[in-house]
Amino acid sequence: MTVNVSKPAINVREKLAELDKPTGIAGEAMLRAETPQEQFNLIGAGRRNLLINGAMQVAQRGTSVTGISDDEFGACDRWHIIEFGSTVVTLSQETDAPSGFNKSLKVTPTTVDSGANASNYCILAQTIEDHNVIQFGSGSSGAQWHTLSFWVKSNVTGKYTAELEYTDAILTFPVGYTIDVANTWEKKTVHIPPQTATSVTANNGVGVNVFFWLMAGSNYSGSPQKTTWSSSSTGRATGQVNVVASTSNNFYLTGVQLEVGKVATPFEHRSYGEELALCQRYYQYGQTRGGIPMYDSYGFYPPTHFNTSMRANPTVSVTSVEFRPTGSSNETPAYIASQNQFTDGFGVIVQASSSYQDQNGYGTYSWTADAEL
Repeated sequence: MTVNVSKPAINVREKLAELDKPTGIAGEAMLRAETPQEQFNLIGAGRRNLLINGAMQVAQRGTSVTGISDDEFGACDRWHIIEFGSTVVTLSQETDAPSGFNKSLKVTPTTVDSGANASNYCILAQTIEDHNVIQFGSGSSGAQWHTLSFWVKSNVTGKYTAELEYTDAILTFPVGYTIDVANTWEKKTVHIPPQTATSVTANNGVGVNVFFWLMAGSNYSGSPQKTTWSSSSTGRATGQVNVVASTSNNFYLTGVQLEVGKVATPFEHRSYGEELALCQRYYQYGQTRGGIPMYDSYGFYPPTHFNTSMRANPTVSVTSVEFRPTGSSNETPAYIASQNQFTDGFGVIVQASSSYQDQNGYGTYSWTADAEL
């Protein structure tokens, strides 16, 4: 028995011509994706950028903060300096930025470090909470790649280092990049392989550090760059230039994005309000005012409720305290203490002059709350 099957004619010439048709950047990225998860990330489903304030929009501490040294924050929220040596810098929020952005973070050395001491270093960093890096699957056979993309500018050209550090086991992986042209915005992308050795604890502690090296002594820069996740300090910043060698130098950064997978997607712009709320989990400030009942010479100010719950019970600093007893002028209380500091607020107790015992009044105070990692 013979079965005849007919199919529409195919124009082979047209089909071959279609092979040359461009797929576009997004299409090429989809074709390169190796897993369904990577394709899911590429179509923009869900939050992609694991860093906070990568576009440097929020600067609660002020647009320019001087005297910054080891483990100190300034200007753009969530970004801080880690250094060992003599480095002191100013961190400032600038309007100098590449197309698509309107803010950047500038590092300006004010006390220099030549880098002659082998153990010295200076790093611009952001620390990511454990909760936020679980999706990398680190410490398992299914661990994912990391892709870090950013815009950078400096008057110092040459070799730089971007690095990730998993703090549970102090495992680091550096990747070198080059600033090719002085005083010109350049976009960089680095890919960091999966970290399969140590898992991340799902809590509110330190998970991953993102490091941008600015200076490295020979203990870190003098050996060939390491190519595996390890706790070794050698080869972490091979060939790193020294930005903090002169007060005339500078380093600008913006558009920083860390995401899961091997492909750098376009920067995830979030609204200012959303970015501010994310930053306030770690630091916020304000002023509280209201009526104060006095018992003997002690007064209890209205409780402060934070704008958003903080990462942990914060360190609270209270300043500019005033108390106006009924029918009297302002008085600066003799004693003040913050009480019952929780992730969602705190209270304040004051002691006024004995002449105002049992007098009710009105008061204000300014405050900062710090729960940074």
